[in-house]
Amino acid sequence: MGNLRTTPCGATVTVRKIEGEGATRRRIMDMGLTRGAEVYVRKVAPLGDPIEVTVRGYELSLRKADAEKVLVD
Repeated sequence: MGNLRTTPCGATVTVRKIEGEGATRRRIMDMGLTRGAEVYVRKVAPLGDPIEVTVRGYELSLRKADAEKVLVD
């Protein structure tokens, strides 16, 4: 199990767990990144921030710090 930040472009993964607590964790979950959701990594910016993914039919950009908290298979 890795995190979303280390997932290569073009890969489709499944969310297994959201680390963290409080408002940060809630914000990530409110964006649709919940356990069992399929995530396709579309693009990673040249310096790695942000990461563009497709989840639940829409495109989402995540900061590296937030992507590290999303554990995937």
